[in-house]
Amino acid sequence: MARKVQSKCLCCGTIFTVDVRNRGRQKYCPKRVCRGSGRAARQRRWLGKPENQDYFSGPEHVERVRMWRAAHPGYWRAYRRGRGVALQDALVGQVVDKPEDLARRALQDALRLQGPILIGLIAHLSDSALQVDIATTARGLLQLGQDILSGEKGHVPQTGVAP
Repeated sequence: MARKVQSKCLCCGTIFTVDVRNRGRQKYCPKRVCRGSGRAARQRRWLGKPENQDYFSGPEHVERVRMWRAAHPGYWRAYRRGRGVALQDALVGQVVDKPEDLARRALQDALRLQGPILIGLIAHLSDSALQVDIATTARGLLQLGQDILSGEKGHVPQTGVAP
């Protein structure tokens, strides 16, 4: 029979019995807070290595994800609908006004407060949830808007009544 080993938790400092399958590797006790602390420490250590700094970034990974999404159309829509979890890092939380408050504001004020709405609209227009695609589409829309406002590239401000 395997001998039980005890160790001191690196997070809370309590003595705990190490799982026999993880002898020599388990440094944190099974408490939820300590497990989370261990996970965060391992993630920091992994990200601290130079070879992992730009892991999963770059054009080859973007292309790999595009090819996967082309082979699995509509996956992210069904996934988000069923689970409500984004495939990317969560954005910093914002205070969202109540719908009745938004109805009383000017459209520009409401849109300025609703970054997630604009990001969702751009993702819908580009038919992609990839941050790279959203950023590219946003830059194109920004340039188009600036061109329209400055009267460049053949964009003439429309005045008068629509036919």
